[in-house]
Amino acid sequence: MPPALLLELEETALELARLAGTEIVNALGRSLTIRYKTFDDAEDSPLYRDPVSEVDQKAEHLIRERLAERFGHHGILGEELEDSPVGRDGLLWAIDPIDGTTNFVNGFPLFASSIGVLSHGRPVAGAVWCSTSHALRPGVYHAHAGGPLNFDGEKLLARPNPAVRRRLAGMPHAPMSRSQSWDSRKTGSAAIECAFVAAGLLQVAGFVRPNIWDVAAGLVLVSASGGSIYAKTQEEWARFDGFGTTPARSWRESLVIGDDESAGAYYRAF
Repeated sequence: MPPALLLELEETALELARLAGTEIVNALGRSLTIRYKTFDDAEDSPLYRDPVSEVDQKAEHLIRERLAERFGHHGILGEELEDSPVGRDGLLWAIDPIDGTTNFVNGFPLFASSIGVLSHGRPVAGAVWCSTSHALRPGVYHAHAGGPLNFDGEKLLARPNPAVRRRLAGMPHAPMSRSQSWDSRKTGSAAIECAFVAAGLLQVAGFVRPNIWDVAAGLVLVSASGGSIYAKTQEEWARFDGFGTTPARSWRESLVIGDDESAGAYYRAF
């Protein structure tokens, strides 16, 4: 893919992530309309899962409008609205207006907006707006294939403090054994954990059957920072090689990201 196009895709993803971030920030403190995708009316107590707020839907509509104006021939795979088919060039936008909606609607300040671009199923550009960052403020991590990791338009070089002997790992469920060389954290947002691994805030992270839109942008960031990505296909772990030539909602493979040594130790204990 021409470098100029890759850069244009990254810059557009950055713009759209900032757009969604602005919608999120403007909604803070308001009473939001919320519906739940999953509702189990159990006898003992009803179970509500997978919330969607009015902000999720408004942000995705705005993102799709911008993409229709600029890249009307590209496909779109989004969390909230119907998919647009991939065009002849094989480019597909994977968008999640708010990753970590449960955190967002509860006022827990860890959530993100993820804008990724796939070329024939492989992540090639992405931007993740995060509610907080290594700079202790909201901002956007962004990159394209073959380029550096950036934060709000500036190149970012992850430099973990060598004096820290026990770092952190993003976990999907309960902590692993204390014999591991890290302490565990669960943020509730796969997009944030991808960005935090890329930025060196997390040493490693794993995800159980994430959606494409949760991780498409974040995987670009991890690769740009020199990290490794592993996927579990059936019962075997192998280096991630894309979401398939025709990415779909049905893709749900487990992933591990981080430096190569830590990622290998993580998925062996996954």
